[in-house]
Amino acid sequence: MNASKFLDTNILLYAYDLDEPAKRTAALQWVERGWTAPGDIAISVQVLQELHVNLVKRGVSRTEATRIVRDFANWPIVDNTWELLEAALSEQARWQLSLWDSLILAAARASGASELITEDLSHGQNYGGVKAVNPFL
Repeated sequence: MNASKFLDTNILLYAYDLDEPAKRTAALQWVERGWTAPGDIAISVQVLQELHVNLVKRGVSRTEATRIVRDFANWPIVDNTWELLEAALSEQARWQLSLWDSLILAAARASGASELITEDLSHGQNYGGVKAVNPFL
């Protein structure tokens, strides 16, 4: 896998959030890029799991949330593996991140991405070759 960007869950969620129009517009641009430039933007199984859970929490039916998640199966996806967990534990120790953020960072690195598109990490910080970019700033 050789994506240039990796999207965190929050970016996908904002693409479906009618209560945050400015963030929705920015998020939709990233999602559109994922569809129009196949292979350029990666996600992970964790991202899809979190997307499903949060869509349902926000009132989207399970059937619709499942359809949305399955649609994203066409993108490059980093699987949850023991190796990914091991990498995340190393990321967690190095950068003092939560396990969940460390898993996202490890997945971004595994995808080959040089940029992690997220609002959850420090904008502009370089995490050993993966730069955090907050698209809402």
